[in-house]
Amino acid sequence: MLKGKTAVITGAAKGIGKAIALAFAKEGCNIVLNYHSSVSDETIQEIEACGVTCMPVQGDVSDFDFAASLLKQVKKEMGSVDILVNNAGITRDMLLMRMSEEEFDSVINTNLKGTFNMVRHASSIMLKQRSGAIINMASVVGVMGNAGQVNYAASKAGIIGLTKSVAKELAPRGVTCNAIAPGFVETDMTAVLTDEQKEKMLSVIPLKRYGQVEDIAKAAVFFAKNTYITGQVLNVDGGMVM
Repeated sequence: MLKGKTAVITGAAKGIGKAIALAFAKEGCNIVLNYHSSVSDETIQEIEACGVTCMPVQGDVSDFDFAASLLKQVKKEMGSVDILVNNAGITRDMLLMRMSEEEFDSVINTNLKGTFNMVRHASSIMLKQRSGAIINMASVVGVMGNAGQVNYAASKAGIIGLTKSVAKELAPRGVTCNAIAPGFVETDMTAVLTDEQKEKMLSVIPLKRYGQVEDIAKAAVFFAKNTYITGQVLNVDGGMVM
């Protein structure tokens, strides 16, 4: 069903983004792999081993002009933009009373504005195609909030609102827009947490285990395949938020 389509994945050098890129490659999608600082040759080779094209592109999605040039390049070289997964994201955790303006702005710019930038420029291509799937990475923190993550929670809650609004705007042309809200997933980003923080998180997960990056990747493929689901937020969180 997805074979031969083009999937653009931001923040795809490692972790959840890499798992999503591999999942779509295994479905036969050609992959546009966006990364901010670096990507290993091994990652590119893993994707190409699936018999698909992998186009790595370095750049910062919080830059409006970069997002425009990236998608223009994809359309020119790959012929279409069928799937967009907005996975690029950062954290700058700090208690509210100690959080600097830079720590707030940087998270909003990458997570929320970066998602807007990519959706803004991909949507014009998808509307002309009268098809496309946009999948945004939210978080359970954007649904329930979390102390020490005012900036991150705000960015992810914003993505949820953006997702629902975009879904309503693009639906008449057959373009879907959904969001995935991961819970506690084992990645490099969560590896920096203390054992005490990890145990605290585990205590509120009914399934009593942490999620794996593949769990999120499966949800992304699900949204891309189902053309009658739009404007939804899927919690992939072991039951944290019910």
